[in-house]
Amino acid sequence: MLDFAQATAAVRGIARRTPLLDAPRLSERLGVPVLVKAECLQVTGSFKVRGAATRLTALSEDERQRGVVACSSGNHGRAVAYVAERLGIAATVCVPAWVDPVKLEGIRARGAEALLVGDTFDEAEAHALELARTSRRPYVSAYDDPWVIAGQGTLALEILDDLGDTPGTVLAPLSGGGLIGGMAAALQERLGTDAPRMVAVSAANAAVMLASVRAGRPIDLPEQETVASALAGGIGLDNRYSFELVRDRIHEHVTVTESQIQDAMAYAASSLRLVVEGGGAVALAALLSDVWRPPVEAGPVVIVLSGGNVAAATLASVLRR
Repeated sequence: MLDFAQATAAVRGIARRTPLLDAPRLSERLGVPVLVKAECLQVTGSFKVRGAATRLTALSEDERQRGVVACSSGNHGRAVAYVAERLGIAATVCVPAWVDPVKLEGIRARGAEALLVGDTFDEAEAHALELARTSRRPYVSAYDDPWVIAGQGTLALEILDDLGDTPGTVLAPLSGGGLIGGMAAALQERLGTDAPRMVAVSAANAAVMLASVRAGRPIDLPEQETVASALAGGIGLDNRYSFELVRDRIHEHVTVTESQIQDAMAYAASSLRLVVEGGGAVALAALLSDVWRPPVEAGPVVIVLSGGNVAAATLASVLRR
């Protein structure tokens, strides 16, 4: 059972309540009201701080004394480091060699130990799990942990409160499933059968969860290079929580290409005046590319811009396209 009340209390004290912004040009284009939930403006630059806050505040005093271990492609690690510093907890974060330098610096700037391990996320995660086991420290999963999932779900509750209405559809990125799975669960707990349609958007080069849902079980795929690096990595073959949430509660899946993601990043910068990283821009990419269109007479559409941690050189290359 996901405890959204406890998660809301934990998040309120640590994370930022990010704005729900009108997107007039997108609204005109689609013929329905479109709003963006700007988690790219979050205190650590992504939604991940919500889950980290919920998990770390739930630790026992003994667990806090031992410290925590996490694995991350960058944003989760930055969030764990930030929350751990706030709570006086030691943190070690394992990251793959290709981690965005902005995210790596963000982890280290908060006093956490960052270990560059392996050429893929899965290799880094395997090392982190073994390190947590041998050092008897709690492992803080980026996606497959009920506290983390509940924390991510608080984003959906903020959308409801700020909109003052029920969206017709919510589009959010899909990676390990903690974000959209937590959002779907929170909305269904609050609204029951009146909950909005949930559309999960995957990067074509980082679609392990989507492939797993289609296969009916968690699977592995070779890691591919992608501008949406925040979405890269596996979901764990022993996945216990996020796979079932995505399988059972998400209404529709779509995928976007590398080019479409880069176009969305450029659009966010030029038209929304927001810096959005590749992984954070996939839901926007689905709308801009017409990969997804709202149903006839749909209610308001909410797009989650889940993160804005991107190296200046990467953003500049996208804007020059």
